[in-house]
Amino acid sequence: MKIEEAILYCLASQNRGMRTEQIAEMINRNHLHIRKDGKPVTSNQVYAVVCRYPSMFVKAEGRIMLMI
Repeated sequence: MKIEEAILYCLASQNRGMRTEQIAEMINRNHLHIRKDGKPVTSNQVYAVVCRYPSMFVKAEGRIMLMI
């Protein structure tokens, strides 16, 4: 699954805002996205993806939430 889909899945399944560290941990724990280099997903990577898709995600009060 693409990383943006993995982030979407995490937020939808938790039904609440999450910190980037929490999202990265959940993605890695559940093997939702595997990087090409095999390293774990980082919170910085999650943040970069969230910034790239402002129509899907919103940042507020230190948490990432779905725009829906």
